[in-house]
Order: sequence, then structure tokens, then C-alpha cells
Amino acid sequence: MDLFDLKIVSWSYGLSMTEELVIVAFNKGLVTRGLKCDGIFHSDRGSQYTSNDYENLLSALKIKHSYSKKGYPYDNASMESFNAILKKEKVNVNTYKTFQEAKLVIFEFIESWYNNKRIHSTLGYITPNQKYNSYITNLATA
Repeated sequence: MDLFDLKIVSWSYGLSMTEELVIVAFNKGLVTRGLKCDGIFHSDRGSQYTSNDYENLLSALKIKHSYSKKGYPYDNASMESFNAILKKEKVNVNTYKTFQEAKLVIFEFIESWYNNKRIHSTLGYITPNQKYNSYITNLATA
């Protein structure tokens, strides 16, 4: 999630939360936002985010790694809120027959609904994509 516009800029899906899974998602996010280096990445202290390979990736790109305090989810409140919504509205209320079916539902939730239709009061009651597109349009006309 990019805190600028609350958009889920990338995600990956697997049977377990692994270092490889977060590296794939991170690399997709770099491409989605057109970033090459610099910036800040915030995460919790999960082993997949503190692994040597992940830390080396961030270091090579000169990206500062910001961590939540141990046992303090409020540092990452926007992402925690997104995860809660996803679980309440899709994950915990349905039974999926296959891994692929669950993946498709989550894809539709993120790409069709959350980024394109869900308005946010902190964004002035517009969607993440509206916020981002407005920013890009203003850059082009400036």
C-alpha cells in the first residue's frame, strides 16, 4: 500500500507468508510505481521482512526500511485496516474450493473494488485510483 493514495500497488498470493512472496510483491510495486531507488518501506517485524535477502534488496536500492514497534500494530494502521476489511468481506465469509478460486476473488477485491470503488475519507472521499490519477494529471499540466 502506498500511503500517498492508499492504493494497493502490488500484492502476491501464496499458501504461506514467505520471503520470496514479499520480494515478488515488492518488485511488482517498484514497477507499478516506476521507482528505481530511494524511498521508505514500512513493514512489521515478520521474518520475511527481516530476512537477509529482503534487507539486501532494500539496501541495494537505497530504500530505508522502517519497522513497526514490536507488538504495536498502530504503526501500520492503514495496512492493518486493509487486511481487516479483506478478511471480513472476502476471506472469512467464503469457502473456496481451489487455491485459484481464492486468488481470483482477492484479485477482484483489490483491483476492481478497493483501488477503484472504495472511497476514503482521508482522501477527500475519492478512491485510491482517483487520487493517483488526479496527481498524475496535475503533474502533466504543471
